Amino acid sequence: MIRVIGGKFKGRRLTIVRSPLVRPIPAKLKEALFNIIQEDVKGAIVLDGFAGTGSIGIEALSRGAEFVVFVDEFYPSVKALKTNLARCDAEDSGRVVHKEFNRAVIQLAGEESRFDLIFLDPPYKMLEERNPLKVIKKRGILKPGGLIVLRHHRKIEPDRKFFDPVRTAGIGDDRLTFYR
Repeated sequence: MIRVIGGKFKGRRLTIVRSPLVRPIPAKLKEALFNIIQEDVKGAIVLDGFAGTGSIGIEALSRGAEFVVFVDEFYPSVKALKTNLARCDAEDSGRVVHKEFNRAVIQLAGEESRFDLIFLDPPYKMLEERNPLKVIKKRGILKPGGLIVLRHHRKIEPDRKFFDPVRTAGIGDDRLTFYR
C-alpha cells in the first residue's frame, strides 16, 4: 500500500500496480526526497517520468506543485495513475501521457512544455543502455534554474555528459542524484 505522506492529500491511499515492471519508491526515500526539494515544489510545473503509480507527482501536487505531467508507457500504470488522480480530486492538476519516455519528451518539447522539476525513476537497466537525461537536454524541456532528480541503484553511476550533479542522497541500495 502506498500513501501520500504530506500536504493536502496526506494519508490518501494510492492504487498500486502488482508487477515486477513497477518499482514503487519506498516511503523513507520519498520523505527524504521531499525534505530536500520542498522549496522547489511550491508552484512548480513538474514532469514525473517513468511515473508508475504516480506517487511522486501526486506527492508534489499535495505539497503545492501547480501542475504535473505523468509519463509512463505501461498500460496498468497509466490506469492506476488515472485512478490515483481521481482519488485525490486532482484530475485538473495533472496530465497522463501514455508513451515511451523519449517519444513523450519529444511530444512535450513540440508543445513547448517546460518544467521546473523533473523526477526520473527509469528501470535500472535502462540507465546502462540509454540515458534519459540526453533527451531532456537535447529537447530543452528543463527551465533555467530547474531541477532534475534521478533515482538509480547505488552501483550505477549516472552519465555526467549532459548535466552535472549537485547532490546525491540515498537510503539502502537507492540513490537520488540531483542536477541543476
